[in-house]
Amino acid sequence: MDAAIATNAAIAVTGPHLCGMGGDLFALVYTSDGVVALNSSGRAGSGADAAALRDAGHTAMPLRHEIAAVTVPGCVDGWVALHERFGSLPLSTLLAPAIDLADRGFPASPLLVGAASRVDARGREHLHELVTQATRVGARVRRPGVADALRAIADGGRDAFYLGAFGDGLRDLGRGLFDIDDLRRIAADWVRPLSADAFGVQMHTIGPNSQGYLTLGGAIVADQQELDDPDTDRWAHVLIEAAKVAGHDRPAVLHEHADGDALLEMIRSRAHLLNLDRCSTWSAPGLAGDTTYLCTAEVDGMAVSLIQSNASGFGSWIVEPSTGINLHDRGLGFSLEPGHPAEFGPGRRPPHTLSPAVATRDGDLVSVFGTMGGDAQPQILLQVAARLFADGASPAAAINAPRWALAGPTTGFDTWDDPTVQHLQIEGHAPNAWDAGLAARGHRVSRLPAFDSTFGHAHAMVADGDGLAGAADPRARVGAVIGY
Repeated sequence: MDAAIATNAAIAVTGPHLCGMGGDLFALVYTSDGVVALNSSGRAGSGADAAALRDAGHTAMPLRHEIAAVTVPGCVDGWVALHERFGSLPLSTLLAPAIDLADRGFPASPLLVGAASRVDARGREHLHELVTQATRVGARVRRPGVADALRAIADGGRDAFYLGAFGDGLRDLGRGLFDIDDLRRIAADWVRPLSADAFGVQMHTIGPNSQGYLTLGGAIVADQQELDDPDTDRWAHVLIEAAKVAGHDRPAVLHEHADGDALLEMIRSRAHLLNLDRCSTWSAPGLAGDTTYLCTAEVDGMAVSLIQSNASGFGSWIVEPSTGINLHDRGLGFSLEPGHPAEFGPGRRPPHTLSPAVATRDGDLVSVFGTMGGDAQPQILLQVAARLFADGASPAAAINAPRWALAGPTTGFDTWDDPTVQHLQIEGHAPNAWDAGLAARGHRVSRLPAFDSTFGHAHAMVADGDGLAGAADPRARVGAVIGY
C-alpha cells in the first residue's frame, strides 16, 4: 500500500494530463482476509442544478470549461483512507518523492507535451503553468502550488486540503456550486466488492457507480461459449458480442444506487442472446478517457489494484489557482434527462468509468489488473482476462497481444449513440484473419497502428508457483514494471 500511494502521488505531479489531486480514485485490496474495495469518487456540489443547465441550452453534461462538470475530487480522501487502514510508513514519507518532483521539477513526457499542445486558447488561460513549461519533450516542469498542497496533506491530513487553500479556491470557482459541508464530507467509502465466477477464477471489481460490472458481465457471457484460439476471428467476435450483450443498456441502468448483483443477474439472463454468427445491432460503451492505473503486490502478501483519473485529458481545463491543481470533469457521467436515476443533482455521484480488477481462486490471489480507456475499459479488461485466465497466457503475452475496440463515428464519446454507425477498430498487429472474418460477420472494420493508445494502457500482475510476474503496457509509452 505504501508503494501504491507513493506512486500515485508521484504520477499526480508528473501526469496532470491523466490524473491528479483534482480527480477521483478507486482501489481494490487483496488481503489474507479477502478482497476489500474503496470507492473514493466525488459528489456533485450542493448547488448542482440540472434544470439550470437545461435552461442554458445543454442537452448533455458539458465536457470542458464548465464548473458544473466538476465534482468534489476524491483522490486525496482515497489516499488518506488507504493509508489509515493499510499504510505502514508515515504519509509524509510516502508523499516526499512527489513533493520533490513538484518542487525541483521533472522532465515533460511526450504524452504531456502532446496533451498540452491540444489545449484551446480558453484552456491555456487556466492551464498556463503547465502549457508554458511542457513545450518540448524533456523540458523541466515545476509545480510549486502542488508541492504546497502535498505538504499540507502530509502535515494536516485531508482537512488541510479540502478545508484549506484548495477547498477555498474550489468554492470560489463554483460560485455557489459547493459549500463548506460539501468539502467536509469524506468521499472515501469502504464498500463490498462486486464479484463473479468466470474463466476459472473469481473476478472482483467495484460496484455501481462504477461500470466495473460490465467487465464481469462480459466475462460471464463469454464464458458460456467455447472460446477459440485468440488468433481466430471467432475469438474476437465472441468477446465483442459478449461486451455488447453486457453493456448495451449501460446509459439507462448505471447510477450510484444501482444494484450490481442485480445488473449481473440481468446480464446472465440474456447471455443466450449472444449472436455467434453475426454482428448485433446493440451498441456497447466505448468512450475515450485519460486515466492512470497501477498495481502493486508482494509474494504471499497484500496486493493493490488502484485507478485514478481526471476523466478526460486535463479534465475540465479549469484549474484551482492557489495550488495549480487542474480539476477533473467526472460530472460528464451525469444525465440531464429529467427523472433519470443518474440525473445531475446535489450530493450525487455520477456513473463512473473507473473499474479496477482483481482475480482470485479459492481465496488465493491470481491477478491484479486494470486499464485506462474511459468507457472502453470493460472491453479491454475482458480481452486481457480471457487471455490470462481462459487461455493461460503470461502477463506479457496478454498485455502485448492485439486488441479490438468499439467506437462511434466522430468523437470517441458517441459509441453507443447510434449502433447503425458503430464501427470496430482493430489494432495493427492483430491477425489478418480478424479483418476478413469480422467483416464477413457484419462488423464495420478499420485498422489502426500497432500498440495505439486507443486500445488502452493495461497492466497486470499474476501470482504463480514461482512468485509474481507482471507486465506494463507498451501503449502507455511511460509505463514500467519493476520487481525487487
